[in-house]
Amino acid sequence: MIKLGLLLQKCYDIYVGNELKKEEKLTMNQATPTGTEHSHITNHRFFARIYERLSRGPTENSFMDPLRRETAGQARGVVLEVGPGNGLNFSFYDPAQVEHVEAAEPDTAMLRYARQRLETARVPINLVQAAAENLPFADATFDTVVATLVFCSVTDPARGLQEIRRVLKPGGTLYMVEHVRSPKPWAARIQDIITPLARRVSGNCHWNRDTARKVAEAGLHITSQRDLRGIFLPMVVLQATYQ
Repeated sequence: MIKLGLLLQKCYDIYVGNELKKEEKLTMNQATPTGTEHSHITNHRFFARIYERLSRGPTENSFMDPLRRETAGQARGVVLEVGPGNGLNFSFYDPAQVEHVEAAEPDTAMLRYARQRLETARVPINLVQAAAENLPFADATFDTVVATLVFCSVTDPARGLQEIRRVLKPGGTLYMVEHVRSPKPWAARIQDIITPLARRVSGNCHWNRDTARKVAEAGLHITSQRDLRGIFLPMVVLQATYQ
């Protein structure tokens, strides 16, 4: 039984390795623009495919849907969604509260899935390919910014949060759901060990980021924070404003 388990693990490792090599080869063969605005554009095809499959499972409905209602479902006015991924928030925007949504996603593979989910939206949504670090919008444009499970993978989270502060109107609100660094030292250490592998196979996902602290350091005032317990993937649900 142990030998079978080791064999299956080895096969999985080989499969993941081959998929990652395909992605790296594709990325190398693509003509990638060198301008700053393109420096964080990605194409994680393997991860996007796996994430899409997982998002159709029972955990999405039972655990994540209530969190999406608590955040995206509370958005108002002109909204920016940073890193919509495969578009799972789109159906939660309330047409009685939201004028329209600009959704900025840097990953080419995720954008394909997000476009398919535009039909689930009840409000106008415009998809743009852009990273959190380089938002193509004027200062003080948005009443609300929504970020759901995205700042674990942003290359430069401090810069991304500064961009959010820049594009928020004074008095605007950031709604965020993120998995974060564990407050337990031993669990945080294991997160540190896991993170290099997670980054490679999960679209640059960092298990060990203290995102709530980064939000405060960016000059955003946290008005509400709820911590969800978890040993290795604790989560935070927060609201923050910019005055």
